[in-house]
Amino acid sequence: MRRIWLKLKILLEMIKFEHSVFALPFALMGAFLAQRGTPALAVLFWLVVAMVSARTAAMGFNRIVDRKFDAVNPRTADRAIPAGAVRLGEAWAMVLLAAAIFFFSCAMLNPLALMISPLALALTFIYSLTKRFTWLCHLVLGMALALSPLGGWVAVAGSMDGFPWLLSLGVLLWVAGFDTVYACLDAEFDRDAGLYSLPACFGARTAFRLAILFHFLAFLCFVGTWWLMALHYTFGLGLLISAVALFYQHLVVAPGDLARIRLSFFTLNGLISLVMFAATWLALAVKG
Repeated sequence: MRRIWLKLKILLEMIKFEHSVFALPFALMGAFLAQRGTPALAVLFWLVVAMVSARTAAMGFNRIVDRKFDAVNPRTADRAIPAGAVRLGEAWAMVLLAAAIFFFSCAMLNPLALMISPLALALTFIYSLTKRFTWLCHLVLGMALALSPLGGWVAVAGSMDGFPWLLSLGVLLWVAGFDTVYACLDAEFDRDAGLYSLPACFGARTAFRLAILFHFLAFLCFVGTWWLMALHYTFGLGLLISAVALFYQHLVVAPGDLARIRLSFFTLNGLISLVMFAATWLALAVKG
């Protein structure tokens, strides 16, 4: 039993399970907006299961297809698969099991959720391959996570009618921005390995400028969502906190100083997603 728990711990560490915090709050935000309040507990349960399992499958697939690059990159050589802590068959078993749970969860929600689930999962898988041929990979990752609020909306409404597409666009740009900054860690390796990213193709300075642009546009999209959904003014508190977090992460990290990139990538962006959901919940509760 101890060996099983140890293996599970290694698998969860391999896919950075705790980083589910990036997409899950936006899925819940979509669900609460569709309901204009708190959805049924059963819907919330299956939505959470669907989101976590989809991300598990996607990250597992990413680790599998990138294993050869990870093995020769000093920053990633100690990851579970290249380090031998997880066998390839075990990683594939996790991906297939997570994918099956994802499809089952969508089926438990409603027919439309099940119908679009293969497309959603395929997009998350495709992202893992895009660095091999395009520097637009950051936008593809953003597109994959941008499905989170749409998925939450569909889970509740069973349709896409009335969905605020600006919200998904905002998530896309937000993710593309912080992923562009994070990619600076591997810019030199990516160039040598023939991989594509904005920092590898255009340099860290240009990549940072584009990340700032992405985040500015993302903030405008979130403001537009506030207006489109006619949310209570308390939602503005969440926007203010998010704006400060977006601004601060570009102060603590610079093209020539990536020492605090984990604060920027993980802590501040995790805070933004949680704050946006909490602000939505508060705004709907106050207005209700």
